[in-house]
Amino acid sequence: MDTRQNGVRIDDRDWAKLTPGELIYQIEVEGYAVLPALLTPDHIAQLKAETARLITFAFDYSVHQQVKPKIQFTGGPLTDLIAHPPTIAGLRQLFGDEIIFMSYAYARSEPGHPGISLHTDGQPYGSQIFGYEGSCPWLIRVLYYLDDLTPEVSPFRVVPRSHLSFHADANPYKRYAAHPEEVMVTAKVGSAVLLNHKVFHGNFPNVGDYAREMLAIAYRPAWAGPTVQQVEPWDPADLAQLPVAVRPFFADRNTRHWDFGGGNKPAHMPHDAPGISPSRWQQP
Repeated sequence: MDTRQNGVRIDDRDWAKLTPGELIYQIEVEGYAVLPALLTPDHIAQLKAETARLITFAFDYSVHQQVKPKIQFTGGPLTDLIAHPPTIAGLRQLFGDEIIFMSYAYARSEPGHPGISLHTDGQPYGSQIFGYEGSCPWLIRVLYYLDDLTPEVSPFRVVPRSHLSFHADANPYKRYAAHPEEVMVTAKVGSAVLLNHKVFHGNFPNVGDYAREMLAIAYRPAWAGPTVQQVEPWDPADLAQLPVAVRPFFADRNTRHWDFGGGNKPAHMPHDAPGISPSRWQQP
C-alpha cells in the first residue's frame, strides 16, 4: 500500500517480516532499515530516567532540537545499551565479528522543531560537523527511538539508494531542503533505524504534541578506519570504568586493517567469502 503524508511516501511496512538476507539488502542497497521492538517498556523507562538527567543544549537548527554528544561514559543503562545483544547480533551479520564503537549522542526533537535537512554523515575528507569520523568508508548509525515516531513527530526521512550515485548531486558535502523521492519512515517506540552513513537522510518537523527522544550510536567494521586523520583516542581512565560487556567494542577508533604493499598473488588466498556473496541477500 502506498501511504503518503503531504505527498511524501511513508515506509511503514512490517519490518519484523524481513529475513536476515532482506535486512542486509535493505541497509546495503536502500541505505536504511528498521529493527522493531528492540527495547522493552521497562528498558525504555530506565533509559528515559537517565536522559532526563542529561544537560542538553540547542543545536543550530532550532532551540527545539536539544542534544548531548559523547554520552558513552555516562554509565548505567545508557552505557550498557552500546552492547545491546539483539543489535550487536544484527551488526555482526553486516560487519563480521570485529565491531568498533565510534560515537554516541542523545537528541530530543521538541514540538516546534523544524526538521533536519537532507545530508550525509559520511564525508570522506572529514568536516567541521563530523570531524574525521565521517571519513570512515563504512559506518552504521543505530538510532534508538524512545518515543513513537509518527508522521507528526519528527519521523526519519531518507532518499533511498542515494549513497550509490556517482553524480555530482551525490557529493556528500551537499545538503538539500527536500527531495521529490524522499521517504518518510515511522516506527514504534523501542524500535531502531539502522542508517548507512553515506545515504542522504534527516528528519521531518515535529508538529505533534510531545517531544521525541533518540539515542544515536555509531559502529563500524574494524577494517574501515578513518582514512584522513587520526580520531581522538579514548582516555584509559574512561575505558577502565566500562562494563565488561561493553569494553570489547572500545578498540582504538583509528584501527584500520589494510595492506598498502600487498601483491597481486599473496600466499594462501581463500576460495570463499560469504560476506561478499550475492547470495547473502537470500539467506532466510
